[in-house]
Amino acid sequence: MTGQLLWYAAYGSNLHLARLTAYLAGGRPPGGARAHPGCRDPRPPRATRPIQLPGQLYFALESTLWTGGMAFYDPLDPGLTPARAYLLTAEQFADLAAQEMHRAPGTDLDLRPVLSHGRATLGPGRYETLVHPGDLEGLPLLTLTAPWRTADAPLARPALGYLHHLAAGLHESHAWPTPRSAAYLSTRPGAAGHWTAVELTELLG
Repeated sequence: MTGQLLWYAAYGSNLHLARLTAYLAGGRPPGGARAHPGCRDPRPPRATRPIQLPGQLYFALESTLWTGGMAFYDPLDPGLTPARAYLLTAEQFADLAAQEMHRAPGTDLDLRPVLSHGRATLGPGRYETLVHPGDLEGLPLLTLTAPWRTADAPLARPALGYLHHLAAGLHESHAWPTPRSAAYLSTRPGAAGHWTAVELTELLG
């Protein structure tokens, strides 16, 4: 696995490179409540690409880092989800996934099941399900989500600090202005009915 490259598809706060860097290099992300240990290989992504994933983003559970709902992805829902692909080593992806799963980094992942079947569940909780939506430029594209469907998820209102990272990432990767990001984020399940596009536009500024 050493040296193998793949694309990690980020659709939540990791859209924002500053937030992803806390997972790669270690440290506390801007606005976050705790620090991360980082990856064995702390180097930045070799490349990034704006992409669209088939499916829908929703907010559920409660983050110990942001104190609000977290972004998850249901690839079986209709629609498209704006995302950002980062070119990482398989080792970096394994360490990033471990930190998302609240596990210690340092153990490689067996990616054969997800690459063969399109989906592999490593545990019952958040970000413990690997999804392979396809390939990008001849390399596997992988992301992390929860095992449940949107309709079965414990939806929850996301915190403003968390939404700042999503909006910043959408601007960095897709060049979306704040009103467009606010309109998108405020209509996702979990945020809908709790945030309006108008107030988010003003608060995200």
